[in-house]
Amino acid sequence: MTHAKESLGEPLPVSRHRFDYSPWLFWAEAEEADRARQSRLQRGLSATRPEHTFGDDCFVSELASIDNETLCLGPRSYVAAGAYLTGSLRTGRDCTINPYTVVRGAIELGDAVRIGAHTSLLAFNHTMSDPDTEVFRQPITSRGIVIGNDVWIGSHVVVLDGVTVGDRSVLAAGSVVTKDVPPGTVVGGNPAKVLRRRIPEEAAPEPRTRAAAQADQLAACVAAFADTARAQAGDVLARYLVPEGDGGRGLFTDRPGADPTVRAQCDAIEIADLLLGRAPDQIPAAEQVQRLRDWQDPASGMVGDLLPDGGQQEPKPDLLEGVTGYHVLSVGYALDILGSRLPHPVRAVAEMSAADTCTALESRPWSDHAWAAGDWVDIVATAHLWNRRAGADGQPGATDALFGWLLTHADPRTGVWGTPRALDGQLQVVNGFYRASRGTFAQFGLPLPYPERVVDTVLEHARDLRYTSPSRQNACNILDIAHPLWLTRQSGHRAEEVTALARRLLGDALGHWTPHQGFGFQAPHPTTAGLPATVPGLQGTEMWLAIIWYLADLAGLADALGHRPRGVHRPEPHPDVRP
Repeated sequence: MTHAKESLGEPLPVSRHRFDYSPWLFWAEAEEADRARQSRLQRGLSATRPEHTFGDDCFVSELASIDNETLCLGPRSYVAAGAYLTGSLRTGRDCTINPYTVVRGAIELGDAVRIGAHTSLLAFNHTMSDPDTEVFRQPITSRGIVIGNDVWIGSHVVVLDGVTVGDRSVLAAGSVVTKDVPPGTVVGGNPAKVLRRRIPEEAAPEPRTRAAAQADQLAACVAAFADTARAQAGDVLARYLVPEGDGGRGLFTDRPGADPTVRAQCDAIEIADLLLGRAPDQIPAAEQVQRLRDWQDPASGMVGDLLPDGGQQEPKPDLLEGVTGYHVLSVGYALDILGSRLPHPVRAVAEMSAADTCTALESRPWSDHAWAAGDWVDIVATAHLWNRRAGADGQPGATDALFGWLLTHADPRTGVWGTPRALDGQLQVVNGFYRASRGTFAQFGLPLPYPERVVDTVLEHARDLRYTSPSRQNACNILDIAHPLWLTRQSGHRAEEVTALARRLLGDALGHWTPHQGFGFQAPHPTTAGLPATVPGLQGTEMWLAIIWYLADLAGLADALGHRPRGVHRPEPHPDVRP
């Protein structure tokens, strides 16, 4: 029956939005103008967020709320009106997200997953461990939701965080699914229980099949990213060059319009080495080597920062922390990449006795600012390395005292140094562990005291969505998860969880790239648009490239990248380390 208003040529809202609520009809019945409009919508989403991809014959309703950091829809998949999507969603082919469905968090759908209206997939949760803190103020955790192939999810179903639904299963309407669903089963109720088997148990599909397919898909994404980054490396580096800097020889700046810095020169060298296998083309390599060597103060061995006009500040001889302290790492490794080295020892470290070392370690802020404490350890240990290369072995027992203190003060319950804080959970101790272990155990090739406990601590921290949700990620926090897990990988402890986490974070990281500009320090997201930390720059690009390598290696996909860090974030011990 035709409504009277329609007979007058005025379509009713329900008719005007027919395909939004019945999207399965779109590609069979839509007129050419509607098809062109849908194609423009998908191109617009992909242009705004490169991590949004759509297979052939997909449909996304204009009445859906798409707020994903990553959205990858397989062929013939659709999102209907009223759906609310956030987080990271990847689907196979022929998947349906019907009207008013909520899909939030890190979620993966296999092929032919059909989701009924008013269903919620919620891949996150609030913690409630502190009774004295309001629940909404407590950390959010996430383990993700994985739905297999050929799964039918009825209307008004709720699937909670951490659930895996096996292939060829059915979730009956109104179910609240709190636990994993075995392949080939029908579940229902609150909480959902097995009602019957849909297929004989012996015919249940092998779960490794889907895992292998997901790994192949991610490997293809990694390889595509690597090709893109290498092809655009020249544009990225040229974007951050100030040609008139340093008397016309050229200086790099972290971001366009910012003043040149020492670290920017070093980051440019690391990026060029990673993506091009050579020094930046903008400045002759020999000039870059000489400039970095000349910047080191012969008396103190420190490298002062640059002035806005390209001149250099005089470094404080004993400032073994902060920006100047980090130059011990960045300049030393940039020269290392270019086949050179710092010409002078770092005097403050060369003169540091074993007793001085222990006193300084005890005075570090391990209890309330463990990152700063780990930063100091990283700088001192790296200075010991460069001093040895310069023939200045330092005071007897100083290096032994550094390692001995760290070995005896690591917490056997957590494997790390310092104490978690109510304010930010495990953030400080995990970030501090990365810096301290990078400069010592990793750089010198020595075993950690409690590697399995480190894995436990880092995995616990990674569930805190304040730092790992795609909209909240920054290069420091994700590197400080990836490197410790890589450093402890030989323990084999919780290996499947580590691999799953690495794949999830890797998928997120690949989507943070801005074409021809590189990476911002903080991941881009509609809710953080305009923040200075999200603007692409050399520091963010260098760090995220290293992060992607570590995550790819943990996921078994590093070969698809074609690069391996050789600078500050090199995975192997330094070749010049001597017992």
